Amino acid sequence: MMVDFLSHPPLLLFHLLSLSLITSVVLWVLKVLTDTWAARVASYPPGNRGIPWIGETLAFMAANNSSKGFYDFVATRHIRYGNCFKTSILGETHVFVSSIEAAKAILNCESIDFSKRYIRSIAELLGNQSLLCASHEQHKLTRRRISKLFTLNSMASSITMFDELTMKTLCSWKQKGNVMVFNEALKVTFNAICKMLISLEEEDELEMLRKDVFEVSEAMLAFPLKLLGTRYYRGVKARKRIDNTLRKIIASRRKSLERHEDFLQWLLVRDESLHDDPWTDTQILDNILTLIIAGQITTASAIAWMVKYLDENQEVQDGLRIVKESLRMATIVSWFPRVALKDCQIGGFQIKKDWIVNVDARSIHYDPAVYDDPVKFDPSRFDEDPKPYSFLAFGTGGRTCLGMNLAKAMMLVFLHRLVTTFRWKVTDPDSSLEKWAMFPRLRSGCPIHVIGGVKTEYKLM
Repeated sequence: MMVDFLSHPPLLLFHLLSLSLITSVVLWVLKVLTDTWAARVASYPPGNRGIPWIGETLAFMAANNSSKGFYDFVATRHIRYGNCFKTSILGETHVFVSSIEAAKAILNCESIDFSKRYIRSIAELLGNQSLLCASHEQHKLTRRRISKLFTLNSMASSITMFDELTMKTLCSWKQKGNVMVFNEALKVTFNAICKMLISLEEEDELEMLRKDVFEVSEAMLAFPLKLLGTRYYRGVKARKRIDNTLRKIIASRRKSLERHEDFLQWLLVRDESLHDDPWTDTQILDNILTLIIAGQITTASAIAWMVKYLDENQEVQDGLRIVKESLRMATIVSWFPRVALKDCQIGGFQIKKDWIVNVDARSIHYDPAVYDDPVKFDPSRFDEDPKPYSFLAFGTGGRTCLGMNLAKAMMLVFLHRLVTTFRWKVTDPDSSLEKWAMFPRLRSGCPIHVIGGVKTEYKLM
């Protein structure tokens, strides 16, 4: 019997929706079969694109919301597919590679097939003029200007100042007894960086700015939550407050005849050696915020991991090597994203233009073919220089972290002052990760109980 759909609108709507759903499923099945066939013919990386439009976004979000952190999403797929696999997150194809050869091909400063690529929320929060978001040519110009902050003379004064702040911080621990290493390291690194960059030392202003910067950094990985608001929009509001604070400082500095010995002063004048005009307020804002976040969160996270590893391996007495081994095991920056500028090949696999290729630093750092017994904390592995492209704690190639040497020096100073000032013990050994954190950091914050009195002499270098 024929049904008059026109006289039954709900029934008509039901059938249309059913037809639409069936069509979508059929198209998805055909796409999966086509992709599988194409992968076999063209040798595309193995992997699962997930369900239509959504891909594997939900699985990625679930990993972010677990105590294992977002890298668990990547690790499980490496186990399933090997050193190279593809996936789909938020409508974009991502390829993860974890071999030294692939890292060299992609991160080499001479590579013309790939360009740096960050998720959209990072670019929106840091600004288009940020060093991290700049185009290839603009990146070179910006990098040359910022590199003045990391000359030998600047480094020497910065390390001395950080040492003074660290000793002041540790002196306050004597009355506390129990302290959270991550929070304390976050504060001291933030204060040091703000003093280096903009000569900001007033406690109330520092605390307000520190809270806003932390809100922005927390929002940078919250791109799935952007659809729902919450953390991302708190970060946007915090960024506006940061802009207001820094614009007032810049405006005051432009009117003043007084000269300050900081990075902002350098940006406000013409660089004759580079034939570079003074930067605009937007250029200064975006890059000062970038330097604060890049230097503060990563260094503080690394210090917390370093203290945890040292507590578990108290026989270690060489400061420089423990820093490198801590950075290898913690791998604060888990992977380095690049976008393919054209169709190309990596590790024998075809890569399509506009695919995002992520060099998986954590997988390389834990590859038994690269490091013997990689899950063991063993600073002696750095008695000799590691193989090229096997130690990626600070990246490599043309976009190697500019503050690499300053960060390592700050970690060494903090470590030296800690172990020569106190006897101490980590009170919560839990290695669970903070949920939705931009960089992997201990959910516990690495709490320690300190007892006054020098523990031991320690070899800093």
